Amino acid sequence: MNPNQAQPATIRPWNKGKFVGPKAPLKLKEIWAIRTRLQLEHHTRDLALFNLAIDSKLRGCDLLSIRVSDITQGNRVLPRAIVMQQKTKRPVQFEITEQTRNSILAWIQCAHLASNDFLFPSRISASPHLSTRQYAPIVDDWIESIGLESTDYGTHTMRRTKATLIYRRTKNLRAVQLLLGHTKLESTVRYLGIEVDDALEIAEQTEI
Repeated sequence: MNPNQAQPATIRPWNKGKFVGPKAPLKLKEIWAIRTRLQLEHHTRDLALFNLAIDSKLRGCDLLSIRVSDITQGNRVLPRAIVMQQKTKRPVQFEITEQTRNSILAWIQCAHLASNDFLFPSRISASPHLSTRQYAPIVDDWIESIGLESTDYGTHTMRRTKATLIYRRTKNLRAVQLLLGHTKLESTVRYLGIEVDDALEIAEQTEI
């Protein structure tokens, strides 16, 4: 090769140094560590966002587009709500636990939100509510605040966390499928990262 000939530019892979596999779910102790830190630091909005993200198991785009009226009736936050998923155009129902309801109500009152307002409005005028681009660094901050490496986690961590805990406790794939709003059970299997050993363990517990 001619030494005077220009060498092709080295292209750095976009994923070099990045974890690009499924983002890890949070463990129970990590959920409480983040929740406690947000409470102590009086981060009212983030506490409501974190709690609802865990409970709802929604994709970021669906979580951020929730309006106050979607989860409230009068002056109270509902114990259950239903939203239309943007990706599948199918409704999905989710529970809202008491501590999540309390944190949401505190945020609604603090932000003086009206019924038709988005629950998590954006401070950027061009966006009526927090965008997924804005949501991602917020999640990174939560992760890093308890000493974890943010590259191992992401917005899908919030969606996977409770679903994974439910599956590990019950081994009920159909229930998790419904909670995640998946149309196919195979999607739930892939999403949870269920391995052959998990499937065999379930089979061993089933006597015929």
